[in-house]
Amino acid sequence: MSLTRQDVEKVSLLGRLLLAPDELDRMTLQLGQIVGYVEQLGELNTESVEPMAHAVELKNVFRADDVRPSLERSAALANAPQHDSECYLVPAVLGE
Repeated sequence: MSLTRQDVEKVSLLGRLLLAPDELDRMTLQLGQIVGYVEQLGELNTESVEPMAHAVELKNVFRADDVRPSLERSAALANAPQHDSECYLVPAVLGE
């Protein structure tokens, strides 16, 4: 498969890219080389290669959702400009 200048014009239009004529020529050449390189991958024998979803092995990095002791309420409110016995007090943002 080779790319034509019309293909690149269509892609640039879809990408909302305004390319000058010399840029279209250069992009046609460069994108054609990229497509040609990707086509070479089709020549590989991949029958023994197991399909994968990611190039690197992923593992779950989330920690267990265990209840653990945390900061005491009084310590959390200690540096607040205004607070009551339970919450931060902030100015009303919407309405009064």
